[in-house]
Amino acid sequence: MSGTYFPLDPNVREKVSVRDSYLSTVELLPGGPVRGSIRPPGSKSLTNRALLCAAFADGQSHLSGALRSDDTEVMTAALRELRVGLDESISGRSLEVTGIGSGASNGVEPPSAARPERKLFIGNSGTTIRFLTAALSAFGGDYWLYGVERMHRRPIGDLVDALAPVCDGTVVCENPGGCPPVRIRTKGWSGDRLRVAGNVSSQYLSGLMMAAPIAEKRVEIEVTGELVSRPYVEMTARLMSDFGVDCQWAGECGDDLGDRPIVCRIDGRSGYRATEYAIEPDASAASYFWAAAAISGGEVTVSGLSANALQGDVRFVDCLEQMGCRVTRGVDQITVAGADGDHPRLRGIDIDMNAISDTVQTLSVVALFADGPTVIRGVAHNRFKETDRIGDLARELRKLGAEVFETADGLVITPGELVGATLDTYDDHRMAMSLALAGLKVPGVRIKDPACTAKTYPDFFADMESLLGRPHRWESVRG
Repeated sequence: MSGTYFPLDPNVREKVSVRDSYLSTVELLPGGPVRGSIRPPGSKSLTNRALLCAAFADGQSHLSGALRSDDTEVMTAALRELRVGLDESISGRSLEVTGIGSGASNGVEPPSAARPERKLFIGNSGTTIRFLTAALSAFGGDYWLYGVERMHRRPIGDLVDALAPVCDGTVVCENPGGCPPVRIRTKGWSGDRLRVAGNVSSQYLSGLMMAAPIAEKRVEIEVTGELVSRPYVEMTARLMSDFGVDCQWAGECGDDLGDRPIVCRIDGRSGYRATEYAIEPDASAASYFWAAAAISGGEVTVSGLSANALQGDVRFVDCLEQMGCRVTRGVDQITVAGADGDHPRLRGIDIDMNAISDTVQTLSVVALFADGPTVIRGVAHNRFKETDRIGDLARELRKLGAEVFETADGLVITPGELVGATLDTYDDHRMAMSLALAGLKVPGVRIKDPACTAKTYPDFFADMESLLGRPHRWESVRG
């Protein structure tokens, strides 16, 4: 179900692929315990990070296991506009990336009338706009980064404020509240000390870290305030190391440093090194399949991931374990067995999910089937994602019959007598995938706009159908 529309700016004439005017729903049908194994597609977070490092390396990198989705396609399209060489095979899961090196090593010309700005469409991809804003400010040139309407309401001001002191030029947000579009006009970085707020998105810090080798500078980055989603920053550092750049920390990134700021030091003077890189399956996507086992009392194995995976979201299984599931962690797989006739029911827990905030929606649906309330804390920043993942999530869970209380930094979910309902997804892929799981036990749970999962997992409902061994119920009405 695809169509086209023109971006908001009347001067931009590129057509953009989107879903058309169908009003569609999908309903997962109850059918007993879910049992089986699955390997989710590649990690979106790792794919976009690896693409960026490879794009600004000297030489050719090979990326295997890459994800092909809306978020990764806007990144690859933007990189092609920058004349990065990208050859795809195996349906886009294998990528040959011919990098363009750093700005300094390529003699980037200053912006001028003879060298017009490049317009880069980034859809609603947070990783793409945050990583490219930092990278292109370091690379130098004249760029305009714009997206869909929702992206133009997602703040990026803290990142732009962090870049302003080091840029030889300007980086400006064009919408109120520090929101995109973003206009970049620089000759690269002239400074080497940055400060960035850590309480809105870890992607700000990750973007600055990955930009340092593009600037070909020795850089020091200080994080002010709490750093949310720390495992994603650790992931960035480990991936950069694979591309030849090491990060040093004032204490380990994951340590509790008390009132002392987190400081990251990067010697990026030698730039990135082209390499072969294998991308892990997406751990956030894996959470839906582990949750299916927990909700249905079944047993599901996700292959390609271990407790030592780069992605912090593998820790989602720790939450399920606290709720009463049995978790078996192997060298290259993790199995979750839910409560069944031989084991007690799921129980509500009190959990800080700051480090794994992309799985909050998944755990919230599991909480519907637990004995007692579940308290989720530490995720105030979830209000600034693709949608308000606290307020909007609470609204949909209430439709199913749960009692949900919003706190300053999370939710309290008390199960009730569950009923079927038609649920809105707010064009948020994670809302669609997580809320659909309620249908494994509750008849009549209909999910609107299931195609929004294309953002990170286009084949989610097909893969879930294969795992379940039974079809979903689809309805489509022309709007």
